[in-house]
This record gives sequence, structure tokens and C-alpha cells, in this order.
Amino acid sequence: MRKLLQTHIIIIGTKNNNYYKHKMKKTKILLSALALLLAMQTSARKDCIVVEAGNAQSLLDAIDAANKQNADSASERIFILIPDGYYDLGERTLTLIEGHNIALVGQSTQGTVIRNAPDAKNEGIGKTAVLRNHATGLYLQDLTLRNDLDYYHSGSAGRAVCLQDRGTRTICKGVRMLSYQDTYYSDNDTCQHYFEDSEIHGTVDFICGAGDVYFSRCTLVTEPRNADGTGRDVIAAPRTSVTKWGYVFDHCTIRNIQSEFYYGRGWHTLPRMALLHTRLESPEKLKQTRYDPSGMRTVQSLFYEYRTTDGQGNDITPKSNVVTFTLKDEQRSHETILSDAEAQHYQLKNIFPNWHPKKITQKLLKKTARMKAKAFRK
Repeated sequence: MRKLLQTHIIIIGTKNNNYYKHKMKKTKILLSALALLLAMQTSARKDCIVVEAGNAQSLLDAIDAANKQNADSASERIFILIPDGYYDLGERTLTLIEGHNIALVGQSTQGTVIRNAPDAKNEGIGKTAVLRNHATGLYLQDLTLRNDLDYYHSGSAGRAVCLQDRGTRTICKGVRMLSYQDTYYSDNDTCQHYFEDSEIHGTVDFICGAGDVYFSRCTLVTEPRNADGTGRDVIAAPRTSVTKWGYVFDHCTIRNIQSEFYYGRGWHTLPRMALLHTRLESPEKLKQTRYDPSGMRTVQSLFYEYRTTDGQGNDITPKSNVVTFTLKDEQRSHETILSDAEAQHYQLKNIFPNWHPKKITQKLLKKTARMKAKAFRK
């Protein structure tokens, strides 16, 4: 009886072993299939796309591929490397960037040019942009955006945007934007953006929009307002609404081509801007009030200035500059010169307490240097 029982137990155990062996085999097959699928997905994902030099369609295809791959906001960064060349988009406008954490990196600022030329009859701040961003984490480096709308023959307005940014946390490093009116448009009330060592050209409100945008060591170039150099330029037209800082220019240079200019004017809501340690190459071209006192839709303009110098480094900041902003029958006066204590508040860590664009830029510069050396080697 004991022997029969032992035999029975052995038989049952053998049956269970075979059952579990079969199950394990199926599990291994399933895991292998999943691993293969994951490997295929991983291999299918690209972290870098190199554009064909001077081929505009290749650039558009690369942007389209990056948009699709990085549709998720948690996507890892994808780099689009753009060799020196002339990428002519013709009359095409509003090329969309909607994938998150996309980097457009040119071979050189002067040599990599992305350009469009909208029909002047279709001009408009929301119609003409070379690029329109809707995503988080866009990174632009070492390239030129150029809008060639025929500004001087466009009638009463020639709104021609290079970058219309409806996203947030965009970084521009070594980027040049060439246009006349509304060149750069921060089109998001709550956005945070950062510019470093970049150059923006224009005539009227050529840095305009909402949100908090920090410009570090940038060059702002005022082009002739009219073809003959008459008229006056306005650099910035903020329309800050819910953010605290607006436009902050730190250690920037203003280069004047010909026309007289104002630092800025209020667009609407509660415009904010501050110019810290600004270098004026042609201080005699700056209008006496420094800011345009005629607001477009508001007199609530919080505009400030601190430690301005001329081209030789001499401090030319007025001790006081009270400006009375006027709109119809409404007036509001305020002091535009910051004290030392007030200026201390405009530090990058205060403006972006939960975002560190300077550190991100330093990290990306090291990575792109390696990628560019490999992609563009001769």
C-alpha cells in the first residue's frame, strides 16, 4: 500500500512538473516576443535626424517625423541636425512644431538659414511665422530664421513673424531672427522662455507677446522704420497678463541702424519689461522718454531700466525718468529707473524658480558639440 501510494505521488508530481514546464515554456516564448517587440520599438526610435544640406523638404520631413515620435510630453529629446545651407520654404507659413523636447540645431548661426516669404497681402501676426511652436521644451541652436515678407511695400502694416511660440520652456541659443515687425512673438500667457547669445532684428514691436521671457547677452538690432530711414522704431510690446516678470533683458546690446527708437510700449493688460545693464551703441537715437508714452490698449505699463551704458562702457542711466503713460483720457505716471535693491529681484533664479534653462543649455551645448562634430565632419 505504501509502495502504491509512493508511486501515485510520483506520478502526480511528474504530471505537475510537465504542466509547469509547459507553462514556463509558453511564458518564456511570450517574454521573448515582448523583448523582441521592445527592441524593435527601441531601434525604431531615433534620437537624431540629419537633414540633407539645403533641402527644405528634408527639413520639413524631419520636423514631421520628430512631431510624430515625440507626441508624448514625456518623450526623450530628439535632435534635428541641420547642415549649413539655405532652406527656402517659399510662401509656406506656420510650419508646426508640436512634438515635445525637439531640438533644431544648425551647423552655424550665419550659415544655416531657414526662410520664408509670405505674400504681403496675407500679412498678420498669426499668419506669417516661419515656425509656430505648440510644444514644451523646444530647443533652437546655431541657426537663422528669416521672414522675407516685403515689409516696405506691405502697406500700413508688415507683421512678419520668425517664431510664434505658443508653447513653453523654449530655449534659443545662438539664434538669429531677421524681420521687421513682430519678429518674435511669445504667444502664451503663462509661458517661460529663455534666450542666450542670440540676435533679433526689427522695426515695430519686434519682440512682442506674453509670459515671462529672459534675454541674456542678446543683441537687439533696430532696422530702418521706413526705407529712407525716417520714422521711429519700438523694440518691445509686451502684453503680460498672469505672469510676474514679462520681458527681462540682461546684459543685452541695442544696435541701431538708422531710425530713432523707443525701448518699448504697452500692448494691453499689464505690460512688464526691464532692461538691466543694457549697452546702447547709439544712445543719441533713443527717444527722450525712452518708452513710448502712448499705450496701445493700456496705461498700466510697468517698464524699468537699470545701469545702462554707452558703447564705451560709460554709465548713462538717468537718475530719474518718470514717464506718464496716456491712453485717451487716462494717465498713469511711474518711475522707470530701478534702485540697486530693486534690480536684485531680477535674477534668473527668481524669474524661473522651478526651471533652470542656463544649466540645461550648458548640458545641451556639450551634447550637440559631439553630435555636430560627428554629423558635419568633412
